[in-house]
Amino acid sequence: MSDANGIRPSKPIASSGALRVRVRYCECDPMGVAHHAAYIPWLEMGRTELLRDAGLTYAQMEAAGVFLVIVKLEVAYKRPGYYDDLVEVRTRVVGGSRVKILHEYEVVRAECSGAHLSEGGITPGFGPQVGDTLMVGSSMLACVDRSGRPAAMPDWLVPADRK
Repeated sequence: MSDANGIRPSKPIASSGALRVRVRYCECDPMGVAHHAAYIPWLEMGRTELLRDAGLTYAQMEAAGVFLVIVKLEVAYKRPGYYDDLVEVRTRVVGGSRVKILHEYEVVRAECSGAHLSEGGITPGFGPQVGDTLMVGSSMLACVDRSGRPAAMPDWLVPADRK
């Protein structure tokens, strides 16, 4: 499957990238805190943008019979994100093999919205700050074929140190 049915990115896939996401109301609990489940789609967005920046989409890969499925996901929540905060999702490719790829993530507060302030506010000096790390994590994705069986990744998707 090294040619992935002829699809190729228009430029090399970057080993790291960042995107910014505004915490939406629907991603929060009644206290205005970003729900833990909201972070997982942001990580997918980070992975997707690495491909998109190289001129390729997941949809194109899947049409060519290349599917990446999550086989392991680990996250650690450090600080709360709040409604309307702007967060930066940092994604890095840190390893892999011919059939797997490992990403690491860091979600950092890029802008405080002030939405965390309620009646009486919060303890002075302990409020959210720009630069706070909200979450760190990692994911292992495996390449599978249309039947769900393990398959070799296209050469251009294998991390450079694993070729």
